[in-house]
Amino acid sequence: MRTAVYPGSFDPVTYGHLDVIARASVMFDRLIIAVLNNSAKNPLFSADERVKMIKEVTKDFPNVEVDSFDGLLVDYVRRQNASVIVRGLRAVTDFEYELQMAQMNRKIAPEVDTIFLTTSLEYAYLSSSIVKEVARYDRPLGEFVPPFVEEKVRLKLK
Repeated sequence: MRTAVYPGSFDPVTYGHLDVIARASVMFDRLIIAVLNNSAKNPLFSADERVKMIKEVTKDFPNVEVDSFDGLLVDYVRRQNASVIVRGLRAVTDFEYELQMAQMNRKIAPEVDTIFLTTSLEYAYLSSSIVKEVARYDRPLGEFVPPFVEEKVRLKLK
């Protein structure tokens, strides 16, 4: 069974993330969406809230699991018996950072590969940060996130 891990903060999960999830889910037998619990960041949602949101919007993907982790990604990947890390790329600026991380992960865990999926053009501009900024100005989010996620963002910002 080929297992991949798609890590991220997903604060909140966007249609760009779901695009990568949908595409990666057909490439692997098991895809784990791994929500980073990073105490250095100040997320809008707790890791548990993000896990619950992602579970809801990925419930139609039978081979997708959602979990959270802290610590080194490669340690988590090893614990899950995964062999691949999936990362989404929106722009060249993402690539520089992601390449550096992939090379470091490969140095620490040579048995783990990283694959990059370029985000579909319709979502190339989209990020969780942009979604939160738009939401703070009470603008519609329907083009950026599923209705369930928009509802959670609105409630959190009230």
